Amino acid sequence: MSKIDEARKEINVIDKEMAELFEKRMEAVKEIANFKKENGISILDSKREDEIINSNSLNIKDVVVREYYVNFIKEVMSESKKYQMRLNSGMKIAYTGVPGAFAYIAAKKMFPNCEYVAFPDFKKAYNSVVDGLCDCVVLPIENSTAGDVGNVLDLIYTGSLHINQVMSVDIVQNLLAVKGATKETIKTVYSHPQALAQSSEYIRSHNYDEIECVNTAIAAKSVSEKNDISIAAIASNETASLYNLEIIEANINSNKNNSTRFACFSRVLNENKKSEPNMNFIICFTVANEAGSLANALNIIGSNGFNMRNLRSRPMKNSLWKYYFYAELEGNIFSEAGKDLMIQLKTVCDDLKLIGTYSIN
Repeated sequence: MSKIDEARKEINVIDKEMAELFEKRMEAVKEIANFKKENGISILDSKREDEIINSNSLNIKDVVVREYYVNFIKEVMSESKKYQMRLNSGMKIAYTGVPGAFAYIAAKKMFPNCEYVAFPDFKKAYNSVVDGLCDCVVLPIENSTAGDVGNVLDLIYTGSLHINQVMSVDIVQNLLAVKGATKETIKTVYSHPQALAQSSEYIRSHNYDEIECVNTAIAAKSVSEKNDISIAAIASNETASLYNLEIIEANINSNKNNSTRFACFSRVLNENKKSEPNMNFIICFTVANEAGSLANALNIIGSNGFNMRNLRSRPMKNSLWKYYFYAELEGNIFSEAGKDLMIQLKTVCDDLKLIGTYSIN
């Protein structure tokens, strides 16, 4: 047998072993896909992929071959993601508004190739998951310019769903109108209250009147349907093509570093016991209305070594002049330190809820 025949025979044996290992790998991928579906976690995890590439490539001793291995493992992971998407293609993702809304854009980034179900308001979208009509719901929780989304925070506190994923989406607001409209013909702008707030300087400089809409995409749809050169929408550029509108002026938001944080809610809490970099968790709590009660809770958080990224207070709907607190903290709540934290907080909090955990990629 010639050397080339021997080499081909060896490759055939290796390919057979690789095929068996590939099938075994895809079985593990299926388990991961099911876990992500159940917990409302994105298929894409760039940080995890980079870690795999960096660590596994070190197993290749030949540095030249290592270059090709990097491409090989990237292709394997690409096929794995496609398989996960296929397995999870039946997922129903709730969001508010219509196609083109920023929540729709966030939902597509979190869950590509799924079914996206639109709802007219936050509560109906949220309850669609509570009632089992949808698997997850993607809702905005905070904008870097306009602040927190109070109605969603209230759902977080009063509802039963958990947050297992948070994603920031850059928000670029644009002035959209029907063909023939100009900045001079426009007298009134339609948009969501936060989009109007984000573009307030531009609106004031042109002396436009404002009309609030449920969200930016519905504003764009309304402007398209009215076909009036005196009105415009403030919305994403995606909505321009969706609703046959012209971009009269792009990037009109006052703060160019403008982004909205969207959270994905699901019925299951992701109990990730393994500590990973950039882990965070969310809690909501109430304390007695007396001097030092909030300070006691904050001191417990600090003394246990958890850094607080965010703290918000919101009035409780059914109790006059009483407030609940929403907090995001860095670290693993399922670690021993996290368990101790929750035990200690329960001694000073009237009500304490673990809302969810997420990682910052």
